[in-house]
Amino acid sequence: MSEAALREQMCLLARSLFELGLTHGSTGNISARTEDGGLLVSPTGTSFGRLDPARLSKFNDKGKHIEGDRPTKEMPLHTAFYDTRSTAGAVVHLHSCHSVALSMLPDVDPENFLPPLTPYAIMQLGRVKLLPVFVPGDPAMGEAVRGLAGKRSAVMLANHGPVVAAKDVEAACNAIEELEATARLTLLLRGEQPIPLNKEQIHAVVSKFDVEWDE
Repeated sequence: MSEAALREQMCLLARSLFELGLTHGSTGNISARTEDGGLLVSPTGTSFGRLDPARLSKFNDKGKHIEGDRPTKEMPLHTAFYDTRSTAGAVVHLHSCHSVALSMLPDVDPENFLPPLTPYAIMQLGRVKLLPVFVPGDPAMGEAVRGLAGKRSAVMLANHGPVVAAKDVEAACNAIEELEATARLTLLLRGEQPIPLNKEQIHAVVSKFDVEWDE
């Protein structure tokens, strides 16, 4: 995909996430690899609903900011995924309401943040790691992601929001929408006795779709 087309796609998908109510105000950030190995990144303090393709921050393949507005303060999160996952072509971070609410509950499994309620979250996300609370912009968030050694494509920052890496920007946006939908479903079922996927059903999904799923 040409850089011009990628800029347009990033802004279009970001606006879609904004219009779905999955992030608000100037929260959230998005990045994607360019064909030459550089990065396009949403600028700091901008709204997903009003990104300008021409003003996206651009980095070269050496990680130097060469063009566009000042990038998001969450760059350590993005670069941690790119540096540890060779398949990462895009990263999206949101402040989506249901996933943030779920992250605050005391009985959530930090190694498997989303319960296995449907096949789709497993297919698109694998296991989601719940990370602790960090001050926004703290480079320690990136170090926490690096500590996972590329084994997770998605993490949940407690009291903050999800971060997802995928092969391209469309796949990353689809996956983070699935994360939020599964978090919402989990909250809807609290107090009930839902029947999650069993080990055999999870294994079938993991095997068929070649999902990273460490036991």
